[in-house]
Amino acid sequence: MRPLQALLWANRLWRETRAQDMIEYALLAGFMAVAAGAVLPDAGGDISTIFSRVTSVMTLATGPTPTG
Repeated sequence: MRPLQALLWANRLWRETRAQDMIEYALLAGFMAVAAGAVLPDAGGDISTIFSRVTSVMTLATGPTPTG
């Protein structure tokens, strides 16, 4: 993208209210993630265990993968 086109796109995005809402939701989700990480620092291991179990179950459910 050319610099002028990027500038015009950014200007249009800045003026558009829908984009502002999306940015606000993204910031809110980011703040919630940081807060959850601060409040539940030990939950990372539990979440990792859950995802590992789900992955192994999904792998077993799909059967053998084709080779070649």
